[in-house]
Amino acid sequence: QLQFVESGGGLVQPGGSLKLSCTASGFTFDYYSIGWFRQAPGKEHEGVSCIGSSIGRAAGSTYYADSVKGRFTISRDNDKNTVFLQMNSLKPEDTGVYYCAAGWGLSVQPMCARPAQFGSWGQGAQVTVSS
Repeated sequence: QLQFVESGGGLVQPGGSLKLSCTASGFTFDYYSIGWFRQAPGKEHEGVSCIGSSIGRAAGSTYYADSVKGRFTISRDNDKNTVFLQMNSLKPEDTGVYYCAAGWGLSVQPMCARPAQFGSWGQGAQVTVSS
């Protein structure tokens, strides 16, 4: 069973930074693409950034939503089964609960484009950007 623990969220002023961590268990981490998704109050989940598996066609690939390009950076540490999301120049519209999900062999763009394909979500990490 795929399990995730998201951490690193908090309250930050506009222009500030946060680094989220997603530690996974229950599956062979290297073979899975991992994505960060967020849900703003009253809205559906949206894909923020996805990173390809370490093995296979998606290896080394990353995807960013247009709204976060140039501000967010996704990375993975396979030894620690962890994916990170470094968020800089945060804006109030980045506010939401951030979740991670995994897909075996998924390409990053379709993974991020269809959050509905993931049937359930963990507890997430709350990010609030406000002055």
